[in-house]
Amino acid sequence: MKNLRITREVFGEDAQGRTFTDVMNDSEQPLDVVLEFFSDPDRQRRMEESEIHHDRSPMAGVVRELEAQPEVNAFLLGVHANRSKRLRQAIGVVVRMIMVSRGWKKTGRKGSLGVRAAKTSTPSPSHNTGGLAFWFLRSERYELEEGMPFQSAQVRCAELDSAQSQAATAESVSSGAERKDGAKRTAPRTAAAKAKME
Repeated sequence: MKNLRITREVFGEDAQGRTFTDVMNDSEQPLDVVLEFFSDPDRQRRMEESEIHHDRSPMAGVVRELEAQPEVNAFLLGVHANRSKRLRQAIGVVVRMIMVSRGWKKTGRKGSLGVRAAKTSTPSPSHNTGGLAFWFLRSERYELEEGMPFQSAQVRCAELDSAQSQAATAESVSSGAERKDGAKRTAPRTAAAKAKME
């Protein structure tokens, strides 16, 4: 699969990317670090494998490594809710650009990445208390344009339940037909036996 190299120019040419001029023009935002991070072929492969093999969002495959980037962590530690939110949204755009370029499409569903900490009276950065990620709460789920190679446990369970239900119904109908047929065969013999007795 071809690797997508994302530069500021490529990001700015994207229909959604160009709406993030505030992020691109904010010298404190670690956008260059983010773009370099996601341009890595191994990370793009792991994003796909996250969906294919682990039934989780692409971000789940790289989020811990992303949060471990010193510049990203330092920026998200700051108490500036709107700027942090805009960076997270820009990262979502980068993920979408990569996945679409590799033959994926959005599902319209979000996958959980963490459990958000309760709000406090004192200003603090938004972070999680549990889950996979510390800074990211949820992220977009994707599926291959050509269809997924494996089914989820939920889908397989539904198919198994349906097959078992159909088999049980067929067995019930078959048993009922056999009982009816047996009754027809025994009826004449019963009548003949009754006539003989008379």
